[in-house]
Amino acid sequence: MQVAVVDQNKTSLAPTTAVRARLLLKKGKAAVFRRIPFTIILKRVVDLPIDPDLRLKIDPGSKKTGIAIVNQRSGQVVFAAEIEHRGQTIKNSLDARRAIRRSRRSRHTRYRKPRFLNRRRSKGWLPPSLLSRVENIKTWVNRLSRFYPISGISMELVKFDTQLMENPEISGVEYQQGELAGYEVKEYLLEKWGRRCVYCGKSDLPLQVEHIIPRSRGGSDRVSNLTLACGSCNQKKGNRTAAEFGYPNVERFTKMTLKDVAAVNATRWRLSEELKAFGLSLETGCGGLTKFNRKQRNLPKAHWIDAACVGRSTPDILIIDGIEALEIKATGHNSRQMCRMDKYGFPRTSAKGARTVKGFRTGDLVKATVPSGKKTGIHVGQVAVRTSGSFNITNSGGRIEGISYRYCRVIQKSDGYAVTVDRASARSQILLTTKVAGFL
Repeated sequence: MQVAVVDQNKTSLAPTTAVRARLLLKKGKAAVFRRIPFTIILKRVVDLPIDPDLRLKIDPGSKKTGIAIVNQRSGQVVFAAEIEHRGQTIKNSLDARRAIRRSRRSRHTRYRKPRFLNRRRSKGWLPPSLLSRVENIKTWVNRLSRFYPISGISMELVKFDTQLMENPEISGVEYQQGELAGYEVKEYLLEKWGRRCVYCGKSDLPLQVEHIIPRSRGGSDRVSNLTLACGSCNQKKGNRTAAEFGYPNVERFTKMTLKDVAAVNATRWRLSEELKAFGLSLETGCGGLTKFNRKQRNLPKAHWIDAACVGRSTPDILIIDGIEALEIKATGHNSRQMCRMDKYGFPRTSAKGARTVKGFRTGDLVKATVPSGKKTGIHVGQVAVRTSGSFNITNSGGRIEGISYRYCRVIQKSDGYAVTVDRASARSQILLTTKVAGFL
């Protein structure tokens, strides 16, 4: 992976190789400007910078999004990363908050009245779990465009046909009919499951509509996830799936979930509009073209490789040798919860303390130089702060506890993302960061 370069005025220049960057740092002609993405700053101003014709390419996904910067002239992949979104984490947090509020209302304790009837949603509104995906991509496009002279953006604008994915034979008016054509849900289930409990087999008794995979476990209200059970079986099953309850044959009737597909379909146009706002030329391509480009160039399957193959602007030869894709995980900044609760909803810890201690925050990337003692040496990693001023530093070698704040220096502030290196690919970026650690 090549190294981003900026001049003394912080103008982005053509990226350079790791060897040349190391040489500039050794000779004192440059300094480390940013750790992620690794960027050096020259100690001079470049009057006539070279335009390397770099294109930022994006392969949006529900759980992971691939990003690649490609040199359009040489076909060299300059930068590669995979962003892991936290949409499901956000949804789980909102569901937990909703459950706590409902329990307070049912127990007639202090609560906030429900406001779902008087809320107004703006045009193009997206739920927080989907909006976070768009914001993650927007954040990294903005960040990379500051350190690389990007001339254009390519994005895979794909739409999934969910009905065709379930029924390959569908056509014509069948798109308007669906699985429940001519039925009510309860009648459809009664006919589908033979008017008997699917677990004990009893009939001629009241049957309840039941989720094969409970909603609390990620199940949906789709008809394919509904079945019929008597009251006692439904109560015994509780929060377990049908397979965990001892009936894997029932769970086989469920169809694959379409949550990921729906997330990509719902965010594609919003993401397209956000990328246009950067003022760069935006190229869109379909998923079939991405797959064709990757197959033609005999490249393996990966999110960042798919990103490099997006659009018709893909060079005839893509050079991916020596590339280590960064694994970027969206972690968020802080929790809004004031204190931890027990299973009954009562506080079990004191209120949160100060977020900043001696100028440091948990998650900051720091360099600690310990002059003496058992922990003598240089430690670079993420810090966990304590009000006492004795910090913990976590890096690839493990966790070092009890480092005084006096020995620490911030390399990069916490920004809500945890970044690691994909160890399955080449080793160039690791060698670079190892060599320049002494210059930080």
